[in-house]
Amino acid sequence: MLRITTEKRRGKTVLNVEGRLAGPWVGALEQCWRELRAASPQEKFHVDLCGVSFIDAAGKVLLKEIHRQGGALIAEGCLNQAIVQEIVKSEKGEKRNGHKEGPKGSHIVFYGALFSLLMSPMQSRAQVTPSNRMLPANAPTQVLRLTLDQAVGLAIKQNPTAQIAVLAAAQSEQDKNIARAELLPQASARISDEAQKVNLQAQFGGKTPFPGFPKTLGPYQIFSAGPSVSAPVFDLALWQRYRAAQNTMGASKANSLSTREQVILLVVSQYIGTLRAVANVQASQSRVELAQALYDQAADLQKEGVGTGIDTLRANVELQNEKQRLLEAENERETLLYGLSRLLNLDPRQQLELEDSLSFFDTAQPEVESSIEAALAERQEWKALSSQVKAAEDQKKAAQYSRLPSVRFDGTFAYVGTSGNTTLPTYTYQGSVNLPLFTGGRIHSEIVRADLEIRKLEEQRADLGNQIALDVKTALLNLQSGRNEVQVANLGVQLSKEEVDQARDRFKAGVANNIEVIQAQDSLSRANDNQIAALYRFNQARADFARSIGQMERVYAK
Repeated sequence: MLRITTEKRRGKTVLNVEGRLAGPWVGALEQCWRELRAASPQEKFHVDLCGVSFIDAAGKVLLKEIHRQGGALIAEGCLNQAIVQEIVKSEKGEKRNGHKEGPKGSHIVFYGALFSLLMSPMQSRAQVTPSNRMLPANAPTQVLRLTLDQAVGLAIKQNPTAQIAVLAAAQSEQDKNIARAELLPQASARISDEAQKVNLQAQFGGKTPFPGFPKTLGPYQIFSAGPSVSAPVFDLALWQRYRAAQNTMGASKANSLSTREQVILLVVSQYIGTLRAVANVQASQSRVELAQALYDQAADLQKEGVGTGIDTLRANVELQNEKQRLLEAENERETLLYGLSRLLNLDPRQQLELEDSLSFFDTAQPEVESSIEAALAERQEWKALSSQVKAAEDQKKAAQYSRLPSVRFDGTFAYVGTSGNTTLPTYTYQGSVNLPLFTGGRIHSEIVRADLEIRKLEEQRADLGNQIALDVKTALLNLQSGRNEVQVANLGVQLSKEEVDQARDRFKAGVANNIEVIQAQDSLSRANDNQIAALYRFNQARADFARSIGQMERVYAK
């Protein structure tokens, strides 16, 4: 991550850069620099690199271009200072030699490029998209309009919880590779040049072996160079530990996918809840318009001498109540939009609007038994626990196999002499068999611990199976109930609108006062709320059912 901020210090503009100047972050700094230069072309700028932890080859090229355009580079630390000094010296050398680089400069560039190439595979492989970078302090924001599937896709890419789960799965894969490395041959090379001086009296118990023999021997040089090889030939315990690491990696990946599904459910629920708040605002606005029309009607009738002041007062009170409900609905909508923006990990200044609206999709009611079977086949939590059980069983086998003999091969080949010119080839090859005889009860305890871990995981899996069945049954019940509620609520809205129309006609004709109109307004308000709530519960029940059978991403991530 790269953080870029600007500030004024004693009449000059300082561009503070913190983090890693590598990969896509180089483009972020370049864009910010261009914007500052375009806004104030005559102003002097300073680039503070004291908070930068790493600079790759592309970053060095950009810093060199910034320095060429007049930007002063500020750095601390050996590496950053060396890079800045190299940029400054190369710039002076180009001006002095007509942009012709000498041999020494070419060596510096060569070794710098080589160092960058060697270090690049060691950097983190976590994918970073330009949308995740922190915006400059003066970055403009535009309204972002999102559909539900777009919001889900954005959450999969940017939600911190989902990304942490992906990183945890990648970490478990490296743990598996580490366990696999124990099964593979290991080779190393060593070069040493040492001087030795031996105390002979200490070697022979405080006495020299022969009269007149010196008390010490040396100093003399020993030079050696050569490779060494080590490999397990037969070790079932190592193999089972590798199998356990494989199953642990599978469990971690399943947990990552489960977290991904949970994040999608949170985003879908937040999106649907926000749609409910938007529908409440629209309904409140319609009720305010209706209350305004009824108030105007009552006021006109009072002016004509047909209506009374109490009728106008009642209509005005109802109008103010509806305006109050509109303010509450707007506040709830904005709060839920902020929550959705947080789930999507958007910039806090980013304005957000929703493209979709609450709707009703009438689908066939799924069967309970088939849904439970589908859930047990698709739910990632179930797969993760199954992989954990297999990993625990492999750990138990590894503990049992550690009682068996293990065979290992070690070999060393080296040139040894008093100097590099006097060396002679030497070698040592060794095959060893290791058989544990007494381990203080360690192996027995490892086996018992693995048994307990297996029993614990089996209990968790049984409990998870019951929980999955309960989730499916509850989701299906809520789905059926939500479908019926939508049908009843739609009919209630239709009847309430007819009631309002008839009450207005009666009031206009002078047959009744506006108490009937106010009551009809309240009935319409409740009917609208019931319709919005029913649509929300139905759509939430659809999301809960998709989560219960492990198909959130398949349904909502298009």
